Amino acid sequence: MTDRRQPDLLAIAGAWAADPAGWPVPLRFDPASRWYARLAQTDHEVWALSWLPGQGTDLHDHGGSGGAFLVVAGTLTEETVSGGRLRPHHLAAGSGRRFGPRHVHQVTNRGDEPAVSVHVYRPALRRMTRYLLADGRLRAAEVAEAGVAW
Repeated sequence: MTDRRQPDLLAIAGAWAADPAGWPVPLRFDPASRWYARLAQTDHEVWALSWLPGQGTDLHDHGGSGGAFLVVAGTLTEETVSGGRLRPHHLAAGSGRRFGPRHVHQVTNRGDEPAVSVHVYRPALRRMTRYLLADGRLRAAEVAEAGVAW
């Protein structure tokens, strides 16, 4: 009998977060924008991100991929849309969250210290839609394609 359980993407993020010295790409910080690099790709993909204070993402989805992310160092604020407005969730080092394929959020380093996080997506990211929140409603602003936008 085949095991049909899905992998625990947060556990995968935790395993990568536990060994930054083993990453195939050295961690770095970019003063112009958040830095990111793909660490692995199998039936899922793993990304490392670094965030200097004030750096963040736009409101976006993951193009139908589910995922998880874990804060390795620092603190990140994830904002999700609820009741027509953004709701913040503060995630300190060691905290993480899983999300489904319809999840829309933005993530920002609102702290005073740099932050690092590991993100895992399944299936691999092919596209992401960026949104605007206007009059309490999400409106698609742009669709970014893998291999073109990142």
